Amino acid sequence: MTESDGLIRHPDGKCRCWWPGTDELYLAYHDAEWGVPELDDRALFEKLILDGFQAGLSWITILRKRENFRRTFAGFDPAVIAAFGPQHIEALMCDAGIVRNRQKIEGAVASARGWLAIQERQGFSNFLWDFVDGRPVQNEPRSRADIRPENETSRAISKALKAEGFNFVGPTIVYAFMQAVGMVNDHLVPCFRHAEVKAMGERL
Repeated sequence: MTESDGLIRHPDGKCRCWWPGTDELYLAYHDAEWGVPELDDRALFEKLILDGFQAGLSWITILRKRENFRRTFAGFDPAVIAAFGPQHIEALMCDAGIVRNRQKIEGAVASARGWLAIQERQGFSNFLWDFVDGRPVQNEPRSRADIRPENETSRAISKALKAEGFNFVGPTIVYAFMQAVGMVNDHLVPCFRHAEVKAMGERL
Protein backbone atom coordinates (compact mmCIF):
# COMPACT_ATOMS: atom_id res chain seq x y z
CA MET A 1 0.00 0.00 0.00
CA THR A 2 1.41 3.38 -0.99
CA GLU A 3 0.40 6.97 -0.22
CA SER A 4 1.04 10.08 -2.28
CA ASP A 5 -0.52 13.58 -2.39
CA GLY A 6 -3.49 12.52 -0.29
CA LEU A 7 -4.09 9.28 -2.20
CA ILE A 8 -3.65 5.75 -0.98
CA ARG A 9 -3.27 2.83 -3.37
CA HIS A 10 -4.81 -0.17 -1.65
CA PRO A 11 -4.05 -3.88 -2.08
CA ASP A 12 -7.11 -4.20 -4.34
CA GLY A 13 -5.34 -1.88 -6.79
CA LYS A 14 -7.73 1.04 -6.28
CA CYS A 15 -6.63 4.56 -5.43
CA ARG A 16 -8.68 6.18 -2.69
CA CYS A 17 -8.75 9.47 -0.82
CA TRP A 18 -6.41 9.46 2.17
CA TRP A 19 -8.88 10.12 4.96
CA PRO A 20 -10.44 6.65 5.57
CA GLY A 21 -6.98 5.13 5.93
CA THR A 22 -7.29 1.36 6.22
CA ASP A 23 -10.22 1.12 8.63
CA GLU A 24 -12.76 -1.26 7.05
CA LEU A 25 -15.81 0.64 8.28
CA TYR A 26 -14.37 3.93 7.09
CA LEU A 27 -13.41 2.46 3.72
CA ALA A 28 -16.92 1.10 3.22
CA TYR A 29 -18.32 4.55 3.98
CA HIS A 30 -15.91 6.17 1.52
CA ASP A 31 -16.67 3.65 -1.21
CA ALA A 32 -20.45 3.50 -0.89
CA GLU A 33 -21.76 6.67 0.76
CA TRP A 34 -19.48 9.69 0.79
CA GLY A 35 -20.25 12.03 -2.08
CA VAL A 36 -23.30 10.16 -3.35
CA PRO A 37 -26.05 12.72 -4.10
CA GLU A 38 -28.70 12.43 -1.39
CA LEU A 39 -32.17 13.85 -2.06
CA ASP A 40 -34.19 12.26 0.74
CA ASP A 41 -35.42 14.85 3.25
CA ARG A 42 -35.07 12.63 6.33
CA ALA A 43 -31.70 11.22 5.32
CA LEU A 44 -30.36 14.74 4.80
CA PHE A 45 -31.56 15.68 8.29
CA GLU A 46 -29.84 12.64 9.79
CA LYS A 47 -26.52 13.42 8.16
CA LEU A 48 -26.63 17.08 9.13
CA ILE A 49 -27.37 16.23 12.77
CA LEU A 50 -24.59 13.64 12.87
CA ASP A 51 -22.16 16.14 11.36
CA GLY A 52 -23.13 18.50 14.16
CA PHE A 53 -22.36 15.81 16.73
CA GLN A 54 -18.98 15.35 15.06
CA ALA A 55 -17.88 18.89 16.00
CA GLY A 56 -14.61 18.53 17.91
CA LEU A 57 -14.44 14.80 17.16
CA SER A 58 -13.46 12.59 14.23
CA TRP A 59 -16.06 11.30 11.79
CA ILE A 60 -15.05 7.70 12.41
CA THR A 61 -16.09 8.18 16.06
CA ILE A 62 -19.58 9.15 14.91
CA LEU A 63 -19.67 6.44 12.27
CA ARG A 64 -19.00 3.77 14.89
CA LYS A 65 -21.87 5.13 16.97
CA ARG A 66 -24.26 5.74 14.08
CA GLU A 67 -26.52 2.76 14.73
CA ASN A 68 -26.80 3.77 18.39
CA PHE A 69 -27.72 7.29 17.31
CA ARG A 70 -30.38 5.92 15.00
CA ARG A 71 -31.80 3.82 17.83
CA THR A 72 -31.88 6.58 20.41
CA PHE A 73 -33.00 9.32 18.02
CA ALA A 74 -36.03 7.42 16.68
CA GLY A 75 -34.48 6.71 13.30
CA PHE A 76 -33.91 10.45 12.95
CA ASP A 77 -37.58 11.13 12.50
CA PRO A 78 -37.69 14.94 12.91
CA ALA A 79 -41.33 14.92 14.09
CA VAL A 80 -40.43 12.59 16.97
CA ILE A 81 -37.21 14.39 17.88
CA ALA A 82 -38.95 17.78 17.86
CA ALA A 83 -41.16 16.51 20.69
CA PHE A 84 -38.29 15.37 22.94
CA GLY A 85 -38.73 16.90 26.37
CA PRO A 86 -36.41 17.27 29.39
CA GLN A 87 -36.87 13.67 30.54
CA HIS A 88 -35.93 12.29 27.13
CA ILE A 89 -32.91 14.55 26.98
CA GLU A 90 -31.79 13.34 30.40
CA ALA A 91 -32.16 9.74 29.23
CA LEU A 92 -29.98 10.48 26.21
CA MET A 93 -27.37 12.03 28.50
CA CYS A 94 -27.13 8.67 30.25
CA ASP A 95 -26.68 6.65 27.06
CA ALA A 96 -23.01 5.74 26.54
CA GLY A 97 -23.77 4.59 22.99
CA ILE A 98 -23.93 8.15 21.69
CA VAL A 99 -22.03 11.39 22.19
CA ARG A 100 -23.35 12.68 25.51
CA ASN A 101 -23.15 16.41 24.96
CA ARG A 102 -26.14 18.33 26.27
CA GLN A 103 -25.73 21.27 23.91
CA LYS A 104 -25.59 19.00 20.89
CA ILE A 105 -28.59 16.95 22.02
CA GLU A 106 -30.66 20.02 22.70
CA GLY A 107 -29.42 21.46 19.41
CA ALA A 108 -30.71 18.39 17.57
CA VAL A 109 -34.17 18.96 19.06
CA ALA A 110 -34.14 22.61 17.99
CA SER A 111 -32.92 21.62 14.54
CA ALA A 112 -35.73 19.08 14.20
CA ARG A 113 -38.24 21.85 14.82
CA GLY A 114 -36.52 23.96 12.17
CA TRP A 115 -36.65 21.01 9.77
CA LEU A 116 -40.41 20.66 10.26
CA ALA A 117 -40.97 24.29 9.33
CA ILE A 118 -38.80 24.05 6.21
CA GLN A 119 -40.32 20.73 5.22
CA GLU A 120 -43.84 22.11 5.39
CA ARG A 121 -42.89 25.21 3.44
CA GLN A 122 -40.82 23.78 0.60
CA GLY A 123 -39.23 20.47 1.50
CA PHE A 124 -35.84 20.15 3.19
CA SER A 125 -34.12 18.66 0.15
CA ASN A 126 -35.37 21.46 -2.08
CA PHE A 127 -34.25 24.04 0.48
CA LEU A 128 -30.69 22.69 0.51
CA TRP A 129 -30.21 21.78 -3.14
CA ASP A 130 -31.49 25.15 -4.32
CA PHE A 131 -28.20 26.59 -3.05
CA VAL A 132 -26.37 24.65 -5.81
CA ASP A 133 -29.16 24.98 -8.40
CA GLY A 134 -30.14 21.35 -7.94
CA ARG A 135 -26.88 19.90 -9.31
CA PRO A 136 -23.72 18.78 -7.49
CA VAL A 137 -20.72 21.07 -7.76
CA GLN A 138 -18.00 19.09 -9.51
CA ASN A 139 -14.66 20.05 -8.00
CA GLU A 140 -11.41 18.58 -9.26
CA PRO A 141 -9.07 18.38 -6.27
CA ARG A 142 -5.83 16.54 -6.95
CA SER A 143 -4.36 16.69 -3.46
CA ARG A 144 -5.63 17.31 0.04
CA ALA A 145 -4.25 20.86 -0.22
CA ASP A 146 -6.86 21.59 -2.91
CA ILE A 147 -9.77 20.97 -0.54
CA ARG A 148 -10.96 23.90 1.53
CA PRO A 149 -12.83 23.55 4.86
CA GLU A 150 -15.65 25.89 3.80
CA ASN A 151 -16.78 28.06 0.90
CA GLU A 152 -19.22 30.82 0.05
CA THR A 153 -22.08 28.37 -0.40
CA SER A 154 -21.53 26.63 2.93
CA ARG A 155 -21.49 30.04 4.61
CA ALA A 156 -24.80 30.94 2.94
CA ILE A 157 -26.41 27.63 3.92
CA SER A 158 -25.12 27.97 7.47
CA LYS A 159 -26.66 31.42 7.79
CA ALA A 160 -30.00 30.22 6.36
CA LEU A 161 -30.13 27.17 8.65
CA LYS A 162 -29.36 29.23 11.74
CA ALA A 163 -32.18 31.59 10.79
CA GLU A 164 -34.50 28.55 10.83
CA GLY A 165 -33.41 27.58 14.35
CA PHE A 166 -30.75 24.97 13.54
CA ASN A 167 -27.74 24.56 15.83
CA PHE A 168 -24.23 23.23 15.19
CA VAL A 169 -24.40 24.22 11.54
CA GLY A 170 -21.36 26.45 11.16
CA PRO A 171 -19.82 26.86 7.68
CA THR A 172 -17.20 24.13 8.23
CA ILE A 173 -19.78 21.62 9.48
CA VAL A 174 -22.05 22.50 6.57
CA TYR A 175 -19.25 22.05 4.04
CA ALA A 176 -18.42 18.61 5.45
CA PHE A 177 -22.12 17.83 5.13
CA MET A 178 -22.17 19.05 1.52
CA GLN A 179 -19.25 16.77 0.69
CA ALA A 180 -20.90 13.79 2.35
CA VAL A 181 -24.31 14.16 0.68
CA GLY A 182 -22.95 14.87 -2.77
CA MET A 183 -23.79 18.54 -3.04
CA VAL A 184 -20.12 18.90 -3.89
CA ASN A 185 -17.83 16.21 -5.29
CA ASP A 186 -14.57 16.43 -3.34
CA HIS A 187 -13.18 12.99 -4.03
CA LEU A 188 -9.66 13.50 -5.29
CA VAL A 189 -9.62 13.19 -9.08
CA PRO A 190 -7.40 10.07 -9.15
CA CYS A 191 -9.63 8.36 -6.54
CA PHE A 192 -11.74 5.73 -8.26
CA ARG A 193 -14.90 7.21 -6.74
CA HIS A 194 -14.46 10.67 -8.25
CA ALA A 195 -15.64 9.63 -11.71
CA GLU A 196 -18.38 7.38 -10.32
CA VAL A 197 -19.79 10.12 -8.10
CA LYS A 198 -19.53 12.64 -10.94
CA ALA A 199 -21.60 10.37 -13.18
CA MET A 200 -24.27 10.08 -10.48
CA GLY A 201 -24.49 13.85 -10.26
CA GLU A 202 -24.81 14.24 -14.00
CA ARG A 203 -27.83 11.94 -13.98
CA LEU A 204 -29.81 14.17 -11.62
